[in-house]
Amino acid sequence: MKTTRLQACNVLRVGPDARHLWQFATGNSQVSLNSEQRLVSPNPLPARLVTKDWRALWQKKLNVAWLPAEQVFLRVVHLPKCEPAELRSMVELQLEKLSPLPVNQIAWGFEPVPHSAGELQTVIVIIAERNLVEDFLGKLESDDYLADLLDLPFLRQLLATSIDGDGAWIYLQPAESKTVCLVAWWYGGTLRQLNLLNLPIGEAGATALADQLTNIAWGGELEGWMTSRPCWHLVAEDSVASLWERVLRAWANEPIELIPPLTPAALAALTAQGAARAGNTTNLLPAEFTARYQQQFIDGLWMGGLLALAAIYILGVLIYFGALSALKYQTGKVQDQVAALSGAYTNALQLKDRVRILQEQVNLKFAALDCLKAAAEKLPPELTLQSFAFSKGDRVSLRGNGPNDSQPKISEYSDALSKATVNGALLFGRVNTPTINVNANLANWAIECTLQSSQNE
Repeated sequence: MKTTRLQACNVLRVGPDARHLWQFATGNSQVSLNSEQRLVSPNPLPARLVTKDWRALWQKKLNVAWLPAEQVFLRVVHLPKCEPAELRSMVELQLEKLSPLPVNQIAWGFEPVPHSAGELQTVIVIIAERNLVEDFLGKLESDDYLADLLDLPFLRQLLATSIDGDGAWIYLQPAESKTVCLVAWWYGGTLRQLNLLNLPIGEAGATALADQLTNIAWGGELEGWMTSRPCWHLVAEDSVASLWERVLRAWANEPIELIPPLTPAALAALTAQGAARAGNTTNLLPAEFTARYQQQFIDGLWMGGLLALAAIYILGVLIYFGALSALKYQTGKVQDQVAALSGAYTNALQLKDRVRILQEQVNLKFAALDCLKAAAEKLPPELTLQSFAFSKGDRVSLRGNGPNDSQPKISEYSDALSKATVNGALLFGRVNTPTINVNANLANWAIECTLQSSQNE
């Protein structure tokens, strides 16, 4: 049996006062029970189990609900064997003849039966009134349970029954005010007829069933498929089997074989296994509901994605403003520290400038002495130094006079100054050409010198 890639399958049974929910894990054509819960109204269904979120894109989940058996009609039809893909069209051609209601007012599905009748194949057609199905789906939606598939537990019990001869198999499902009874007639290894009956509870229901069985048996003899007296099989729980077995045995005057039914959990497992089967045809869910639920799922993903993006954006904005506030706080602390240190820093700068000025004054003092010493030592005897001026930290002005024929001596004096040294380094970086004014008896001269840069540092 080929299955779809499912991760989980939920099966829901809705009762008058409680709901029963099973969740199965599916894989490798097998199902295993994950959880089982009984929820008394009005307790909600567990959202984490039944709600589909973005994980359903790769972890597919199916929600299956059991449709109440009293709302369903079952028919058996024998059709020529064909490909599975063609079977739906063949069943659809038979609907007008099989359905007790107009075709546009029903929801329907079908289930092929493994047993065959020669060149024919047996198909069980499930028919339900559309209004009842829609009302049932509305109740499920009020519980936030969006069904992907509607199934019938009676059908799973029927297909799971081991058939070992000709006869009638009677399946009982007691309810609060009535008993739902399914009668399956097997002859020649083929399912011939199905009858779904709503009967009273207790002995009255067993008596009514005996009358119904008499009528059905006569009809089977007339149709020709009942070729011998049937063997009777009663599939029911012990709590009701004894009463019904006694009445039916008295009516048939034959032994009634009692068969224990499958537990609800076992039926739910069969339902989940059938739902996981590829190409499931039993589904009574109208196509427009499937499309609407799918659209709701897609819309939910879009809204969830947009909300997630909005949350991420808001979180990013909050982080940004938080970081900005932290930086502003740190900046404020630094500014406070700077303000606290600004006075001391200003005082330090002032002290540094004072020290620099004092150092320059000391340097200039020694530079002036070096210049005066060089000017005195290099001065020829013929010349007289009348003034010595030190300005701008590196300018030295020398003025004097001499005989009117002392011009060569003045030039020699200028050259000597340009070569004057202190500690092995030239004292002057530049010595200008002397300016000489010759009068009748005297030659007045002036020499401008510039100290080496290292001398005034």
